[in-house]
Amino acid sequence: MRIGIPKEIKDHEYRVGVTPAGVSALVTRGHQVLVETLAGARIGFGDALYEAAGAMITGRNQVYGCDMVVKVKEPQPEEVALLREGQLLFCYLHLAPEPELTRGLLERKVVGIAYETVTDAQGRLPLLVPMSEVAGRLAVQAGATALQIANGGSGVLLGGVPGVAPGKVLILGGGAAGLNAAKMALGLGAEVTVLDVDLARLRHLDDVFGMRVKTRFSEPAAIAELVREADLVIGAVLVPGKRAPQLLTQTMVKTMKPGSALVDIAIDQGGCAETSRPTTHSAPTYVEHGVVHYCVTNMPGAAARTATLALTQATLPLALELADKGWARALQDNPGLRDGLNVLRGQVMHPAVAADLGYAVEPLQTALAA
Repeated sequence: MRIGIPKEIKDHEYRVGVTPAGVSALVTRGHQVLVETLAGARIGFGDALYEAAGAMITGRNQVYGCDMVVKVKEPQPEEVALLREGQLLFCYLHLAPEPELTRGLLERKVVGIAYETVTDAQGRLPLLVPMSEVAGRLAVQAGATALQIANGGSGVLLGGVPGVAPGKVLILGGGAAGLNAAKMALGLGAEVTVLDVDLARLRHLDDVFGMRVKTRFSEPAAIAELVREADLVIGAVLVPGKRAPQLLTQTMVKTMKPGSALVDIAIDQGGCAETSRPTTHSAPTYVEHGVVHYCVTNMPGAAARTATLALTQATLPLALELADKGWARALQDNPGLRDGLNVLRGQVMHPAVAADLGYAVEPLQTALAA
C-alpha cells in the first residue's frame, strides 16, 4: 500500500502522524511511504531520518495521492480539497461539532477512521488516551499561566506559599485527562476537587489520591456551588463521538471569581462551557464575564515531540493492520477499528456522530456491499 504522511498545517501544530521508526516498520512490511518534506522537522524528525527509514520525501499533492493518509489533526479545508474517493484517512476527526468538515468528507467519499472513537477489547479509547494524558497535564500549566496578572488573571499562585492558602482547582471529568490534570495540580500544591458521574471512577480516584483530592458526584447544583470558589476550572468531560455536554452555563461562568481561569480540554468536541469558543496557540485566551478562557483545539501540539511519541506508539499497530489487510478486511476483523469508522464513501457510520449531526446510519455490511 502507498501511505502518505503530510505536514500538519493547523496553527502551531508540529506533531506528525508517523515517526521515522514507524516508517521503518511500514517499509519492512512491504509498503511504500511518502512523507511531505519537513513534516517532522520542528520536533527533531528531519527529512534525512525519514529517508534513512525508507521513506520518499515529496510534496503535499503526492502525499495526498496515496491510498492511505495517516496524520494527526482533522483535515483543514485546503486538505479536504486534496482527498479523493475511496481514500483511507486515519487521524483525529472530531466530527460531531464540525458539520462543514463532515459534509466535506462525505462529498469526497473518503473512508474516515477517527482515532478518538477507536476502542480496545475493554471498550477503552486507546488512541485518545495518550493525548488526553498530555492535554490534562498541559491544562494545569496553561491555567497557571492564565491566572497571572499580565494575562488577565487574578494573580493567584496555585501552590500558594507558606502562610498563604493555595489556589483551588476544579476538574470536571475524572477520565484520563482529568486524572492527569489532578496529578499536575497536586504537584503544584493546589487544592483539587474532581467531579464525575461515574461512581466507580470516583472510587478509583479516591484509591489513587486518597484524601489529597476531593471527589464529588457531578450534577448541576454541585458544579454551580464549586465554580464560585474555584480559581481554575478544567473541563475534561467526554462522551465518545458526541458533542461535549455543556456543563458550565453562562450563569455559572458569571458567578466565577474575577480573574479566575477556565481551560476547556473538551473544546475539540465543542466545549463543555456555554462561553467556550475555539482558540489557537497563536491567540490562546480571551476574557468573558471576567474569566480567562483557554480553549485551544490542539492543546497537545504545545508539547509536540512528547505528544507525537506518545500517540504514534498507540496508532502504529493499527496503521500496520490497515496497511497489511486493507481497510475493508481490517474493519471486518477488528471490532475496535469498526468503532473508529466515522464516514464511509458518502455515509456517516458512527451512531454518535450521526445523532448529533442529523444523519442516518447505514449498517457496515450494507455500506461495504455498496
